[in-house]
Amino acid sequence: MINFVFMNIKFNKNEDFNKLLISDLHKRFAKVKLGGGKERIKKHVAKGKMTARQRVDYLLDSKAKSIEIGAFAGDNMYKEHGGCASGGVVVKIGYVKGKQCIVVANDATVKAGAWFPITGKKNLRAQEISIENKIPIIYLVDSAGVYLPMQDEIFADKEHFGRIFRNNAIMSSLGISQISAVMGSCVAGGAYLPIMSDESIIVDKTASIFLAGSYLVKAAIGENIDNETLGGATTHCEISGVTDHKAKNDKDALDKIKRIVDKIGDFDKAGFNKVKSEAPKENEDEIFGILPKERNTPYDMLEIIKRLVDKSEFDQYKQGYGQTILTGYARIDGWAVGIVANQRKLVKTKKGEMQFGGVIYNDSADKATRFIANCNQKKIPLVFLQDVTGFMVGSKSEHSGIIKDGAKMVNAVSNSVVPKFTIIIGNSYGAGNYAMCGKAYDPRLIVAWPSAELAVMSGKSAAKVLLQIETASLKKRGEKITTDKEAELYDQIKSRYDEQISPYYSAARIWTDAVINPLDTRTWISMGIEAANHAPIEKQFNMGVLQV
Repeated sequence: MINFVFMNIKFNKNEDFNKLLISDLHKRFAKVKLGGGKERIKKHVAKGKMTARQRVDYLLDSKAKSIEIGAFAGDNMYKEHGGCASGGVVVKIGYVKGKQCIVVANDATVKAGAWFPITGKKNLRAQEISIENKIPIIYLVDSAGVYLPMQDEIFADKEHFGRIFRNNAIMSSLGISQISAVMGSCVAGGAYLPIMSDESIIVDKTASIFLAGSYLVKAAIGENIDNETLGGATTHCEISGVTDHKAKNDKDALDKIKRIVDKIGDFDKAGFNKVKSEAPKENEDEIFGILPKERNTPYDMLEIIKRLVDKSEFDQYKQGYGQTILTGYARIDGWAVGIVANQRKLVKTKKGEMQFGGVIYNDSADKATRFIANCNQKKIPLVFLQDVTGFMVGSKSEHSGIIKDGAKMVNAVSNSVVPKFTIIIGNSYGAGNYAMCGKAYDPRLIVAWPSAELAVMSGKSAAKVLLQIETASLKKRGEKITTDKEAELYDQIKSRYDEQISPYYSAARIWTDAVINPLDTRTWISMGIEAANHAPIEKQFNMGVLQV
């Protein structure tokens, strides 16, 4: 009885803490949705234009689900330049006339839609999703072009602004539908994007396309001309032939896109297995009570899985072996998936050895490698649930060859040809992040719960290491380190490090696609697999050379 009461109190404390994290997520997202702020939105609407979010929402089927990519891009970045809310661009995967598409809309309330470095990165991520999954992409253009004070970080490199147009050409050659609507400014190099799309629409009077505006034309060649005559809708639809359709206003342009998408033919399918969706039997809301407040507290990952999968059914693979990683088959929203998840509770092997939860040991790495290969063999998408502190260290582990067993797992993840989806639930530290399909390993989508932490090591461990380095440096300079001084240094270092391990820090830099409510996890995975089903697997699974 006492134990039950204790567990109940613990559950309630976890629940309160995690629901506060969700509340914080909602507050942050509400701020992000305002883009450049209420005043700039007011000025934008006064021109007879819809906001970027209004455009996207009007275009997407209203009763269908959608997910937003990179909502927190640029969060707390570029403060000296006034910030760049959501990277100055809204990206959503949703449905247009029942067809799954990805939509990219410049937000002209954020620095007139100018491209910051993170804007470029976010646009490239949207194109990457379109290319990997072969889903149509729609661009809603309203941008002043490159943000000049930061041109050196956005213009010249391989993964900078120019890559967008290279991708336009590649995507066209791959048969991926690209549709553009110019709904405001479209200048300089950016003018190539709509013209390299399959079809382009321009809004009369409020939109323009030109390589150089009237002021620059006057300065360069002495010609006097207004912007509308230079590059307005009538010019490009009736004189130059640059654009394909003229629209009366924003809604008319978006309606034209809907009619174009409506006529796109069916796609070749990858053929992932799907049956009728069924909700988990276990209460999904209980996730908040199961997930501990402290990141180092053990818990049973199996209980989380039961609240994510259809009918709470999870068929474990090698259940009694390599227990610090859970592997098995399940369904999410009807789709068959293979799940690789870090078990966070303390486990005991049949040899009588205790193993720490969240740590990858030789046996668990070996098991995961084989399971990943099995899923590739069976054409089953992989879902990685991360709460990992890394690989086991120490002489016993090293002598047992943990490095080669870890390398096998990394090899399997790297060479996997089925689509992979990564959910960072808690810890995502060091090489554990890599083996559990971190961003560098091409997950189709990667998202974090508000409880996530991404770093080389935990805040406490890193702060201790950095403190040792700092105190040694100060002592060399002849400074005396008191206990109080040491405590002050530790707090400073840990505070700085903790900021960097926040899931919002990662999302701001697009190391993850989103920070999500755990209750939205099923939707993200389901829509991700549906998108992946547009792209038949073309490459044979081959793990390459393994150290055995």
